[in-house]
Amino acid sequence: MDSKQSLDIFGKFLVKNLRDKGIRNAETLLSNKSKAPSNLKLQTEISQFNESQKKLIKEIVIKSIDIAIHDFLFSLQELADFENNIQISINSKNIVELSDGIHGESYSENGWNAKFSKYGAKE
Repeated sequence: MDSKQSLDIFGKFLVKNLRDKGIRNAETLLSNKSKAPSNLKLQTEISQFNESQKKLIKEIVIKSIDIAIHDFLFSLQELADFENNIQISINSKNIVELSDGIHGESYSENGWNAKFSKYGAKE
């Protein structure tokens, strides 16, 4: 398995289990489809927004998730460059060492978001 395949295993995991789940949760709340009692008050408030406002909220959620992923990966990159005390390995390979900038792997037309996200590179 080459380094790109190992990076993609991690990227797909990150996109499916963090990015897409976060966006899907926002969509559920914005469309008033959550059954969780803890979400009822929030959904009541959200129901007062028009579609344009809901679209803006979704965009804010996506941008917030994407920047959080970027900053998390950037922090891993910094640790690898200095302390290297936190590592994530795929098939015994440190994923940060496999990339020339792990925090940029999500972006571009060939990035993780474009390849693996149900929501694509940009929403």
